[in-house]
Amino acid sequence: MRRLKQYYQISQVAGVSIAIGRDGSLNIGACEIVINNDSLSFVKKASVNTLTELCSQLTANANVSLNLSGKGVLQKRINRIEEFTQNNFDAVLPNGKVDDFYIQNFISGEYSFVSLIRKAEANQWIAQLGEKGFTTLLLSLGPFPVQNIMSQLNIYGEEIVFDGHIIKLDEKKEWVSCHYLETARAPFPLKVELEGINEKIVIAYAAAFQLLLSSRIESVQVYAPVLETTFKELQAKQKLKVNGVIVIVVFFMMLLFNLIVFTELNASNSQLSDQLSVSAQSTINLQGTEDQIKQKELVLSDLGWDENINKSELIDRLASLMPPELTWQELKLNPVDVAASRLQKNLVFNNRQISITGKSEKIIPVNEYIARIKTVQWVKNVQLNSYTFNNELNTGQFTIIINY
Repeated sequence: MRRLKQYYQISQVAGVSIAIGRDGSLNIGACEIVINNDSLSFVKKASVNTLTELCSQLTANANVSLNLSGKGVLQKRINRIEEFTQNNFDAVLPNGKVDDFYIQNFISGEYSFVSLIRKAEANQWIAQLGEKGFTTLLLSLGPFPVQNIMSQLNIYGEEIVFDGHIIKLDEKKEWVSCHYLETARAPFPLKVELEGINEKIVIAYAAAFQLLLSSRIESVQVYAPVLETTFKELQAKQKLKVNGVIVIVVFFMMLLFNLIVFTELNASNSQLSDQLSVSAQSTINLQGTEDQIKQKELVLSDLGWDENINKSELIDRLASLMPPELTWQELKLNPVDVAASRLQKNLVFNNRQISITGKSEKIIPVNEYIARIKTVQWVKNVQLNSYTFNNELNTGQFTIIINY
């Protein structure tokens, strides 16, 4: 259906949207998508009413992006708020405790569209999906994840209607309002690119899409540490599998190369024997050349040379992963080891190391940046060296150390 660059971390995911009626009835949309050869396509699409029916529609043990709406989910539009604390939570739910809820803050223009659900209730749905064999990696609330697929839908006006949801946009395509009317339906058949889609599974597709490209787009989701940990563990396992395949392929290529080299060397062995006497004199000159090379290699080592590594590519890759909340102040390649230099009375570099210093008002974007860096293949280790908050500048200052 759509061509994608390799930004995804999981090749196949399922989106599940559960709308809970006032009487407890369920309206479940399900959509499973897969990427093959950088092309996204649908695997399964379905609209059911029970979790048992859902199991027959999706691949067993699928990785799921869950969306909840309806009964138990509170939605409210307020003036824009960047982050919720107990102090400003009363603007959404007077006398409520912020720690009791999963909070989704979808910011569009000058408004925050806030969605809440009690953690206990959301965890029950996650547990029920787990009992069916599904692994929930991401949780979102309401129709707001549709923001990430707007450009794919055949909707061009300033009012979007599908499956009871009525969304109004301004001329900048920013959300102005969002409300639910049970009888509201799309005025024409909806399509994703060129493929038709039932309006009951639009949210399920949006949820699946943002999980599939979670490393590249800004997902509309609640912050749930348990799901985040599960997601990172899955990514680590998949990275380990990929690296294992790479090692096997490289090992096979080395064996093949060694076989070819051995064959060539064996064939020329007799010829080299005849040339041995002639080479004796050249050995003396060669030894002198090798001594010069070693001296030059020592000089290059003292200068922190990293062979033929393209450092501009490393810097460009690290910059592309940086969340917008962070600001770089300084980047050092192979920084000087001050302690070792003082001890040896000569410049000593921390070879194959990158030091990034910057500013961030919060620690969360810094942790997200570190998680993204860990996914880069050439990175061997990354750690947060320090994070301090400067009250005078009202921002935090961090230092990240990367070994490659």
